[in-house]
Amino acid sequence: MNLVKWDPLRDIEDVTTRVIDLLANPLRRRDGGRESLTVADWAPAVDISETAEAFCLKVELPDVSKEDVHVTLDGDLLTIAGERRQTQTGKDTLVHRVECSYGAFWRSFHLPSPIDAGAIDAQFKDGMLTVKLPKTEVKAVKGIEISIH
Repeated sequence: MNLVKWDPLRDIEDVTTRVIDLLANPLRRRDGGRESLTVADWAPAVDISETAEAFCLKVELPDVSKEDVHVTLDGDLLTIAGERRQTQTGKDTLVHRVECSYGAFWRSFHLPSPIDAGAIDAQFKDGMLTVKLPKTEVKAVKGIEISIH
């Protein structure tokens, strides 16, 4: 038999972790060995890169139509917003599981350099939005909407 030194701080940490997890995920089921169920917020993944001339954002938007995506630039704040809509199933369709998240989303990013608002290029292809933001010395115009090709 091994003796284990009691550490009250470890017990407090365990209880604190469980309480935080319970409060952060109130819809999580805890029923034995069954699978946990949580509701996820819909936020698309974004990659941001920079060259000497421009910033480039690549946003994963699977199953989102181009018409449901809006890109705006307000000073140094670039915002990408939109909605992924759930497809309707027929009356004779039995749905066993829905793991994809649906609904409105928005992501905002502060850009560290002024952007040439007139030269921004946004392309949407195969569920991927690519936004190229050329740098400039002149401050960007307030509140412009960027058209997506």
